[in-house]
Amino acid sequence: MRILGIDPGTAICGWGIVDRKGSQTQSLGFGAIRTESGWTPERRLVYIYDALSLILKTHQPEYAAVEKLFFGQNSTTALAVGQARGVVLLGIAQAGIPMVEMTPNEVKQTVTGYGMASKSQIQGMVQRLLGLKTKPTPDDAADALAIALTGLEYVRFQGVIHDR
Repeated sequence: MRILGIDPGTAICGWGIVDRKGSQTQSLGFGAIRTESGWTPERRLVYIYDALSLILKTHQPEYAAVEKLFFGQNSTTALAVGQARGVVLLGIAQAGIPMVEMTPNEVKQTVTGYGMASKSQIQGMVQRLLGLKTKPTPDDAADALAIALTGLEYVRFQGVIHDR
């Protein structure tokens, strides 16, 4: 099963593709879609959409997993992330790919066993779980791989429920 994980953001949108065959899980690629701070909001969103479309076409995932929006102190940042997330959801829906969503704490809990894990702990566990030679960077890409790994478990669990 091949799944795309997305950590949405306007300046940096992390992505990661993982594939599970039997008990073996591996990363097929990861990275970050980066936009320039001087770009207009609509230019940033078009760039994210176009880059995501290329990732979807290149890797052809069977599922997608997207992190739910976390509302922190900064409402301006939350609005921008929400706009990027909307573009990501649109791209996934237009590609006809089934999607699951999860909170940041659910991702941390699934990958590290601790819902308040640090960025470094997430990077280390993702490295270990996927057998990577180095910790994945940037943080957004590591988070996207963690989201993809969590998405694998969500989809597998849904399959168990539906198979009953």
